[in-house]
Amino acid sequence: MNLDNFPPSPKAWSHAWVPAAVLRVGGGDALEFLQGQFSQDLRPAGVVQPAAYGLWLTHRGRVLADSFALVAGPKEVWLIGYYSAAEKIRAHLESHIIADDVTVEDRTAGWRGLALGGATARDWLGERCPTPGGFARVGHGFIFSGRRGAEKNWEWLAPTESSPPACDALPEISSVVLERMRLAAGVPSVPMDIGPGDLPHEGRLDAIAVSATKGCYLGQEVMARLRTGKIRRHLVRVAGAEPPPARLPAPLSQGGKIIGELRSAANDGAGGFLGLAMLTLLGLDPVALLSSAPDSPPAIRLLDGPGGG
Repeated sequence: MNLDNFPPSPKAWSHAWVPAAVLRVGGGDALEFLQGQFSQDLRPAGVVQPAAYGLWLTHRGRVLADSFALVAGPKEVWLIGYYSAAEKIRAHLESHIIADDVTVEDRTAGWRGLALGGATARDWLGERCPTPGGFARVGHGFIFSGRRGAEKNWEWLAPTESSPPACDALPEISSVVLERMRLAAGVPSVPMDIGPGDLPHEGRLDAIAVSATKGCYLGQEVMARLRTGKIRRHLVRVAGAEPPPARLPAPLSQGGKIIGELRSAANDGAGGFLGLAMLTLLGLDPVALLSSAPDSPPAIRLLDGPGGG
């Protein structure tokens, strides 16, 4: 399967969604505290209201959760999650608050989102479109860059009573189409594809979600070591000729030996599936097919090389 033009990119699209996390972190030490916890830099030079995508790591560098962090000011930061649960992020943060002037409020239940993209989405947003690296406030809500696929896309998040408006110029796409776009682009979902047993580098998240220049933060020492170390596993794109396994994650084997697992998948619209799989690199043959069980016929192809690209 050639993914250069798959799935066909709609000229304009939108998708209504419900966030898993909307947290408001406030207090005099809010920004300073989060800067010491978040994997990405929340104080980039030259950006008035930064918006960053990053991770919450353990001291061993494992991925607990991810978030978009919208820095409204030194005393107000909003944390937005696609799939990482608010209660998990909140519990993680509160476990590290000692004498800091920091409060973490869970606002998730009262918020709704609209994902939008395609060639005309930028025109539809107009002056509401945020500057690169930042976010825009619209009423009580926010607009910021999303992570839905290979092409530029945005998220419009707002309280339920002022939900983002629907628009005929941005027709609604289904969750299946949205998932195909994500998988075709190889965008990991946290914690489904990359979770508490994984390192950011195994999902190629180090390049986009981990700062190599900011000061100390939880998990930083491991991240620094990994920049010169070797990764033994990698999250790669795969394609199957038949529908995906009914339950995920599902083991994958090659040559009768289990070498990893399929973590997410979506029907490709042609009877097969696209997916993301975590595979060991030791002994992996990038050309040979994979099986969904040691005794099943091989019918799953790798779309990425052993290094993940």
